[in-house]
Amino acid sequence: MKEWIGSYNERDWQTAAGGTVRYALLGLGWWTIDLALPAVQNSDLGEVTTFVSSSSDKAERLANENGVDHGISYDEFHEGKASDAYDAVYIGTPNAFHLEYAETAAELGKAVLCEKPMESTVERAREMVDTCEDGDVPLMIAYRMQTDPAVRRAKELIEDGFIGEPVSVYGSNSQPLLEMTPDADQWRLDPELSGYGTSVMDLGIYSINTTRFLLGREPQAVQSQMSSHAEAFEDVPDERSGALLALEDGVKMVTTDSQNAHKDTQLKLTGTDGQIELRPAFHGKAKLCLSRDETTVTVEHESFDAEDEMREEFDYFADRVLTDAEIVPDGRHGLQDMRIIRAVHEAAESGDVVEL
Repeated sequence: MKEWIGSYNERDWQTAAGGTVRYALLGLGWWTIDLALPAVQNSDLGEVTTFVSSSSDKAERLANENGVDHGISYDEFHEGKASDAYDAVYIGTPNAFHLEYAETAAELGKAVLCEKPMESTVERAREMVDTCEDGDVPLMIAYRMQTDPAVRRAKELIEDGFIGEPVSVYGSNSQPLLEMTPDADQWRLDPELSGYGTSVMDLGIYSINTTRFLLGREPQAVQSQMSSHAEAFEDVPDERSGALLALEDGVKMVTTDSQNAHKDTQLKLTGTDGQIELRPAFHGKAKLCLSRDETTVTVEHESFDAEDEMREEFDYFADRVLTDAEIVPDGRHGLQDMRIIRAVHEAAESGDVVEL
């Protein structure tokens, strides 16, 4: 087992020797202020120069509180105000607003880092891809797990043959949404803003995308069931969701998700020769549990949590913008996740197998 453990190879992606990408942060909710902002502030290749929110008063107030130079409204953003102050935008608004801000960013010639899922529907996601490609601006979808050292080490191990031929994957992601944000009118429970639903769009995408990244295999067909029970979830179909995905090369994946359950996050990949489990996988300090030849060891990376993952994500994006290198989780990569999520919902609604 010793030859497999090794240390995490951090920053294996870095190509830039230096430079700075200046960001405008759009959507000043808790995720942006508490996680994205300090992630950029602690990064090597980025700085925040502009806040964009629903009103200039709010944006200016939060800018003053956080030492950011400019605070503007969404309308002012669309008008191009302060556009000389930033090189790229981070879009952290509700899903259904991502496209319009990406369109303006492309018109202004700004690189785009967009939160996942990239939009509310496949069609709008495709429009975003086309817009950024037509405007010749970089587009990256913010899959922070792809820059988490534990996940990147797991990918190295899989590619080196640690688990043998991949056979199956189990992913689970759940959280008590209404305890975290005690408001039944929040956007994640509004299909006009969230998209196809809430649990798969917001949580299931972690298992799906991380598995795609780790195995380099795409889902080909999906079966699923979902249901909603609590009154607050009556407008969305997937308070609870479970899906079986058939991936390339015969790999089978089961994923379960809920926005109204005890917090849990795990991803387990089993092969012909071994197994890799990340738990916690998507929220908290990820640990690798490695099993092979009747031996199991746990490899910890105590320093990494969501903010650290986002710091790596922002620096990865800045590195690509500064050097014009290829972005792996680009718009077309994010569009594929949107197709998969739509298929999960279509399979649950129809009761049939949906092919991708």
